[in-house]
Amino acid sequence: MKKHVLLFLVLTLILTAVVPLAGCGSGVVINVFNWGEYMDESLIDEFEKQTGIKVNYKTYATNEELLAKMEAGGSSFDVVFPSDYAISEMIKRDMLLEIDFSNIPNFKYIDEKLKNPEYDPENKFSVPYFWGTIGILYNTDMVDDPVDSWDILWNPKYKGQILMKKDVRDSLGAALKKLGYSMNSTNDNELAEAKALLLEQLPLVNGYYGDEIRDFIANGDAAMALTYSGDAMDLYWEGFENISYGVPKEGTNVWYDSMVIPASSKYKKEAEMFINFMLDPDVAFRNSEAMGYTSPNTEAIKRMREEYPEVFELPAYWPDEEIIEKSDVYVDLGEYKAKYNDILTQILVD
Repeated sequence: MKKHVLLFLVLTLILTAVVPLAGCGSGVVINVFNWGEYMDESLIDEFEKQTGIKVNYKTYATNEELLAKMEAGGSSFDVVFPSDYAISEMIKRDMLLEIDFSNIPNFKYIDEKLKNPEYDPENKFSVPYFWGTIGILYNTDMVDDPVDSWDILWNPKYKGQILMKKDVRDSLGAALKKLGYSMNSTNDNELAEAKALLLEQLPLVNGYYGDEIRDFIANGDAAMALTYSGDAMDLYWEGFENISYGVPKEGTNVWYDSMVIPASSKYKKEAEMFINFMLDPDVAFRNSEAMGYTSPNTEAIKRMREEYPEVFELPAYWPDEEIIEKSDVYVDLGEYKAKYNDILTQILVD
């Protein structure tokens, strides 16, 4: 009897020592802040089950909103998903922690062409998440002209049926590119021309909107909209055969969203575990399949080619290389950003 009791006590001590090791993430809650409708949230449940780490998941609408939240303090984010130019600004302002890539072995699956980007040249702070373009989403039942140029957003034929993106870089960028200028222009004269062009367009525009653009076009509430390639792919996956997407021949913005760890993070290692999980080839494939955006993960792309070869014919998923060469990746504008913001503010209140 005593031997059995002693054996029971020994086993209890062993199990007590082992269980915390198996659930090393137990009790840890990481704060993940992402764009709206930009992750298959069932993957979060899977991560929590695998690691024991809980995820507090919230969303934002623009890079500017994300930056404002981080600047305000009071919140500790562990993983956020900014775009290229925002990452550049965050690095300059010491708002990010350097990533320990020994905790992210799945980084090996990232396309070599997307490593060491201009906004993070030494690849110390960021891991690519999705990439795509800005273009024109349109309803083929309502638009009978070619959608291959920025000019169509200024066509009086579609008065009241045009939606613009309530994002300063995208809307002002479209006007700059239509004029033949860089979407990163810091030339006062070029900005003045772009502002005049947007004011000229204003009577044709139904309004400036955010994430709701996708649903407006899907429901036939407008003919066309300036928006992200992922919106087009979402509708493609949902079977909207009358919705298409054009990438302007003048060139556009090619954007890259990445995962980074803010300096306010309390759980850096756990944040790196989450990033590594998102880079798992199966996870990356499922996330891309669910969200519609193009993955930077070579294994996920390989599987997409095997299972959905038709999407590589769609400019929303795989844009023409010649257009990409004419396109711009947004860069941090520094203090000049205020001039962009002023222009959009003036247009919205006009």
